[in-house]
Amino acid sequence: MTKAVQKITLSASRDIPFNKLLLSQSNVRRLKAGVSIEELAEDIARRSLLQSLNVRPVLDAGGAETGMFEIPAGGRRYRALDLLVRQKRLPKSALIPCVVRDPSVEVSAEEDSLAENVQRVALHPLDQFRAFKALRDQGAGDEEIAARFFVAPTVVKQRLRLATVSGKLLDVYAEDGMTLEQLMAFTTTGDHARQEQVWEALKQSYNKEPYLIRRQLTESAVRASDRRARFVGFEAYEAAGGVVMRDLFEDDNGGWLEDLALLDRLATEKLATDAQKIAGEGWKWIEVAVDFRYGHTSHLRQLDGVTLKLTPDEQVTFDALTAQYDRLEAEYEGADELPDEIDARLGEIETALAAFENRPVRYEPAEVACAGAFVSIDADGHLAVDRGYVRPEDEPSMHADSDAPAEDETREAGGTVSVASDGQRTVITIGGGEPDDDDDGDEAVKPLPERLLSELTAHRTLALRDAMANHPEVALTALLHKLCLDTFQHATSGNCLEAHRLLGTRAAGKNRRRLRTDTGQR
Repeated sequence: MTKAVQKITLSASRDIPFNKLLLSQSNVRRLKAGVSIEELAEDIARRSLLQSLNVRPVLDAGGAETGMFEIPAGGRRYRALDLLVRQKRLPKSALIPCVVRDPSVEVSAEEDSLAENVQRVALHPLDQFRAFKALRDQGAGDEEIAARFFVAPTVVKQRLRLATVSGKLLDVYAEDGMTLEQLMAFTTTGDHARQEQVWEALKQSYNKEPYLIRRQLTESAVRASDRRARFVGFEAYEAAGGVVMRDLFEDDNGGWLEDLALLDRLATEKLATDAQKIAGEGWKWIEVAVDFRYGHTSHLRQLDGVTLKLTPDEQVTFDALTAQYDRLEAEYEGADELPDEIDARLGEIETALAAFENRPVRYEPAEVACAGAFVSIDADGHLAVDRGYVRPEDEPSMHADSDAPAEDETREAGGTVSVASDGQRTVITIGGGEPDDDDDGDEAVKPLPERLLSELTAHRTLALRDAMANHPEVALTALLHKLCLDTFQHATSGNCLEAHRLLGTRAAGKNRRRLRTDTGQR
């Protein structure tokens, strides 16, 4: 015999004046969580009430209804409405949509309150990302969306960035095939093909950590801390059409520059322009490169120039800065931590005093005419000029009759540019100069292609990771070395180890100064 299906009767809904409502002591929510009452009130004022209140009639001692209704579920909405009433933005008699429970039902008010709060399902993050994107497509800006939902604009930008990941990866995330942290890592680049390629490569791997995804996505890019990037500058790079990859979810130290070829070209062009200016000093030759190999000056004779002394005005400034530095250090010698303004001032004085240490050097005009200079980029991304080197073939005894000026000549980057200045021709060699014309030129060692270098570097990096993993004591030593360099060394260390200290730049500066004080150095 078929069992009869029990029919369900839903609670009736009706509009009840606000002044007939009161909070119930049966509401299980005691602690504040999520959106504040003030924010909820503003949301109701903008959108009206989106969810009815759950109420029960208040009965007197005889069990008769009193005309008042208590609210076991919906207390935050009631408090938000009460705030609007107290602000005179909502009348006391405003009709509030309510679901009225029959007081004779067996289900208690506490159970209703608990069910309403427990059985709700939070919105899936992917639905939130897409909803934000839909709002922006409708014309709302990031700031407006943030104001509507009481979140920071940064949160909106992050959510919108997540919505731009490849559709295939979003489907994987929707099916719980990857974590939210992994999806965040894929936002580093907007190249969907590259995102999918990296995911396919990692899908069968046991290691799918977000940091590894970011590293794979940026392996062909250049960090913003690279000397070339700092030398060229972001504005010039982006003005030339370069793309900068940014990570909105992690500290990316400025991001990554995606177009390596463009960056190299801009760096070379800027170096060449600076070399043209230096050529006006009368040097016979100038070599230009982003970086020179170790020992590139070992076979050359260096001129003994005269370091120019400080001018009277510079000496006065130097003495005043030194005195101020000593006074501040003595005043705060026993302090555990320097005030921010004092620490900032000491840093400014250090920078100014360091500039006085790099004094220009004067050479004799006759020496300049047979010597040259190297133009490159230092570790901090600044122009580096190393002057006063004489090649063996340019020694005075070997070219006494070769003073006749030659015609100007210009070649593309990678060749030479000859610049005439006061009768002296300066030969500027860009990017390594011309190849030798010797008979054994085919047998000479030639530079490896950039792509091959990148692949070899990747293999070497993997080998180093494996070696470090198998030797924890070496890994610990390398980590300690990196942290010490970051904390106590002024210049960029250029260390390839990716590790970041907890101390910020300001704290590092304080430690450097404390170390100098302890060792008696200035």
